[in-house]
Amino acid sequence: MSSIIFSILSIYIFIVMGYIAKMSFKEQIDDKTITLINVYFLQVFLTFWGLLIRPIDITLLYAPSIYLIIVVVVILISAFVAKLLFEDKKEYSIATVAAVIGNTGNLGIPINIAIFGEQSIPYTTVVNLVNVFVVYSIGVFYYSRGSFDTKTSLKNIVKLPILWAAIIAILLSVYGYKPSGVIQNTLMMGAYTSMTMQLFLFGIYLYGTQIKEISKKLVIWILSIKFIILPLITFLVLVNTELDSMIKGILFIELMMPLAVANVNLASLYDCRPRVVTALVFISSFLFLGVIFIAVKILKYF
Repeated sequence: MSSIIFSILSIYIFIVMGYIAKMSFKEQIDDKTITLINVYFLQVFLTFWGLLIRPIDITLLYAPSIYLIIVVVVILISAFVAKLLFEDKKEYSIATVAAVIGNTGNLGIPINIAIFGEQSIPYTTVVNLVNVFVVYSIGVFYYSRGSFDTKTSLKNIVKLPILWAAIIAILLSVYGYKPSGVIQNTLMMGAYTSMTMQLFLFGIYLYGTQIKEISKKLVIWILSIKFIILPLITFLVLVNTELDSMIKGILFIELMMPLAVANVNLASLYDCRPRVVTALVFISSFLFLGVIFIAVKILKYF
């Protein structure tokens, strides 16, 4: 259990640094500039590095396909019910998609290693790959819809270089391309810079965020989807699926991850109330410190 706690707390260092930086320098730090640099440039390195660091095994794709089915089902349910609950366009966008964009990479991979060991890495890698496509397709569409029409939102998906980088990286991996040591080191530098900047940016947006000013209905809805509806649907699907218990456990833990910082990136990029999204990410991350131990106890039923 201590390894799980340290895996969670280690990433919070950079969040605290971002918070202190914004508190110290205020308007001298331009939030939007950092977002643009990260999303349009550094995350391209992260995408290539993450997808080329290990060969993609097509036989592993059954597990992430179940992950994708669960995510799509929850989004459909969320989109329908949220339409009845939220009249504000931006709140509806956040309510529809935020809860399913979980931190499957920075947090999900180390926590699964702590629980299941290194044999979990191939599965967490491909699950995170699917999550990348969810974030930069469905996620981009809904966060963009908070400020733009449907046509523009679809165009915004195509405009992002991360999606194209992921497609190219997958094709290279499938055809057996292995980056040289120099290229791999370059990609790794960009990847770690991107991950650090994401956490740093989260801390920046966290400063000045007033949780009490956020709609209680939105908070309750997001947390209900994240920690009640999504886990329940996941559990029902997995107990009725023929899969190795370890793989079921990995999928369950990955879908239990708190809201990803990527939510903040997209909300900032498309002006969809980034400080509200930051608060939601913070609340879900705080609650996750207790939820993860409940999730671990549920694993024995798989």
